[in-house]
Amino acid sequence: MRATFNIDGVLKTVDLSKPLDLSIPLRASEKNPEAWYLQPPTIEPVQMESWVAKVSEGASVNFNNIAFNPHAHGTHTECVGHISEEFLSVNEALKTFFFSAEVISLVPEKIGDDQIIPACEIKSALENKNPEAVIIRTLPNTSEKKEKQWSNTNWPYLHEEAALLLREKGVKHLLIDLPSVDKEKDEGKLLAHKAFWNYPESPRHEATITEFIYVPNQVKDGSYLLNLQIASFHNDASPSKPVLYTFI
Repeated sequence: MRATFNIDGVLKTVDLSKPLDLSIPLRASEKNPEAWYLQPPTIEPVQMESWVAKVSEGASVNFNNIAFNPHAHGTHTECVGHISEEFLSVNEALKTFFFSAEVISLVPEKIGDDQIIPACEIKSALENKNPEAVIIRTLPNTSEKKEKQWSNTNWPYLHEEAALLLREKGVKHLLIDLPSVDKEKDEGKLLAHKAFWNYPESPRHEATITEFIYVPNQVKDGSYLLNLQIASFHNDASPSKPVLYTFI
């Protein structure tokens, strides 16, 4: 199935039968990726006295409870409600779901004990493009990211000026293959989050940040159509499924 989209006045076609999934599935396993010092998610059948909601144990259905944290256990999309005193829901922030997107691959710059993604690298990678969404793949890009235990690793992060650059270019949706756009232990400064969302001066309520994605190596840098799907959670963040489509 093919569909044609009008992107900045130009008609572009994609093949909807060939999606490129950037999400990491949530699993009740030690191999599920994890951050923020939490235990793995749990997926367990409901139990009521001697009854267990599992077909293999005699029930008519499988009926599981799932316990997880969207920020810590996999691909998720968040709104400015993640850092605001006021409650704001990502389900209300994200009203449309298809966006022009640019995939860029960057090598974080080593500064002391930190690895930082500077504004100059993003500026160079995007050149004169102004997509609605930017997808950052950090290098090296190994499949280990799909099950990495990130807690206490001081992961690479986005420099405040890099987040500001993206905001000034009009990028509404930022996606990255790290647990957070900010430094793991930053004393609660959250500089990149605040710069991208322009918080607290004039918060961008429609803008989102998606973290914990995985961009397969076969996905080349360049322009795509992004379908950003979220579960309808009334929360600052929701599990999400960003999917790319190549222009034909």
